[in-house]
Amino acid sequence: MLSYILYFLLAIAIGFLAALFGLGGGFLIVPALTFLGVPIHHAVGTSSAIIIFSSISAVVEYRKHGSIHYRAGLLIALPSIFGAYIGAWTTMAIDESLLKLIFGIVLIIVAMRMIRHDVLIEKKLKAWLIPFGGFFSGLTSGLLGVGGGIINVPFLTYIGLSIHAAIATSSFAIIFTSIASTAKHYMLGNIEAIWIAIFSPGIIMGAQLGAKFAKLTKARQLKLAFALFLILIAFSMILKALI
Repeated sequence: MLSYILYFLLAIAIGFLAALFGLGGGFLIVPALTFLGVPIHHAVGTSSAIIIFSSISAVVEYRKHGSIHYRAGLLIALPSIFGAYIGAWTTMAIDESLLKLIFGIVLIIVAMRMIRHDVLIEKKLKAWLIPFGGFFSGLTSGLLGVGGGIINVPFLTYIGLSIHAAIATSSFAIIFTSIASTAKHYMLGNIEAIWIAIFSPGIIMGAQLGAKFAKLTKARQLKLAFALFLILIAFSMILKALI
């Protein structure tokens, strides 16, 4: 009983951080599941399914704030579906240790991007670039089970959205990416339904709280602390890959 309570609290924390930064949550769900003994390929697939719930929950709250740029979200989501399918298929051709190594490296890149990131003044949206970012976002989602937000948020701020709009729009786009990724992982047998049932309630609750908090704070210091936390997780995953 105690273990399920701890899982619930962990899920709340993951959902909170996922919505706060628009990253989907896979960057924490995958390490958590592997730590609990789930094989990395199954962790990636199951994470993709759980992210659907966290993203929908966050979007419900962001919609109240009017933070979502729906046009940008759809432009990034549609090509991401194709990328997610390719990424999910690619996981079966990559060795488990190599996949862990890739995941760790990606987390370090995300952490460094967070440390260097400054809030941008909103400018004219470079819409023609969005489909390219969407494809790579989907590829990352399908391959690593991270929802694509690690690409979406930095990319959307680069092309002209403010940080708050980028986070909200990323959460919206991730819904479509994760559905595509989950469908392919399901066909590959990489989904473990029991962990979806265990994590999803807490994820949904945490995402609501994270979306509310994101609207109220600039979170510069929180981003720095969280980036350092990501680096610790990344080195842990890389160490597992090399041992």
